[in-house]
Amino acid sequence: MSDTLVSVVVPLYNEADNVRPLLERIREALSTLRYELILVDDGSRDATVTIVRQFADNRTKLIVLARNYGQTTALAAGIEAATGEYVVTLDGDLQNDPADIPGMLKLAQTENWDVVAGNRANRQDGFLLRKIPSRIANALIRRMTGVYLQDYGCTLKIFRREVAQKLGLYGELHRFIPVLAAMQGSRMTQIDVRHHPRIHGVSKYGLGRIGPVLNDLLVVLFLQRYFRRPMRLFGPVAALSLLLGVGVSLFLLVQKLIGEISNLAGWLILIAVLLLGGLNLLAFGFIAETQMRTYFEAGHKPTYRIREVIQGKICAE
Repeated sequence: MSDTLVSVVVPLYNEADNVRPLLERIREALSTLRYELILVDDGSRDATVTIVRQFADNRTKLIVLARNYGQTTALAAGIEAATGEYVVTLDGDLQNDPADIPGMLKLAQTENWDVVAGNRANRQDGFLLRKIPSRIANALIRRMTGVYLQDYGCTLKIFRREVAQKLGLYGELHRFIPVLAAMQGSRMTQIDVRHHPRIHGVSKYGLGRIGPVLNDLLVVLFLQRYFRRPMRLFGPVAALSLLLGVGVSLFLLVQKLIGEISNLAGWLILIAVLLLGGLNLLAFGFIAETQMRTYFEAGHKPTYRIREVIQGKICAE
């Protein structure tokens, strides 16, 4: 059994200017804890890996992925490598504060929580492009999933390792980690954490992520509500499709019998085709999601390829 208490997992993508101060803050904040630091380079194109090699100490493991897979996959790679009793996820842009980790850990231990999620109480981001879309997304996720956490977008969270390693992180589901944890029956709470403005580098988030978040919300709702009983979803969809088809067919039959094929008939056919096509594509998407998970989980296949792993004193030399 590992004597590591906390595994801190940090995905990095083009964060060269933030690496050194990040390492310093983590060392300072966790100096009294038995911890390991797992940095996952997600295909950075700048000097991120070089600087990690230069300044990391013997508690640090650097996992270099073969290409840019995205934050969810980078987190999955780091969590898979974790050996600590607890796993902490943390952004690499210095907006999360490592100084909050000991308090979150104490809360998890003393009150026996499986997940402690951070809530950025005084968020230091742009109001129009970051805060408003985030608030709308958080409210929508809470409403649709029934998992009532305040801040789904805060990466700073702490988990029991057995919970973290069974989340099933694919695609871009990192925003929905609390929902995935709740599906396991995890006990979770939230705590206010600090949030700092980004000083170096460029944010990877923006309004362009609204579409992917909505798509991922549909996937999470399918996994949450219908994954173990898919006919609860596909049965009503099939019934709706059948009724729609019968209705349009009867209308066209009546039009044919009375010898008056109106323009409305053409519009009805178009609407029916578009609706049925959309429902079919949605169903195919859910089926593909299920098959993808079966493919990777049944064969214990990772969704990423690791180019290099550098650990311990090699990093410090």
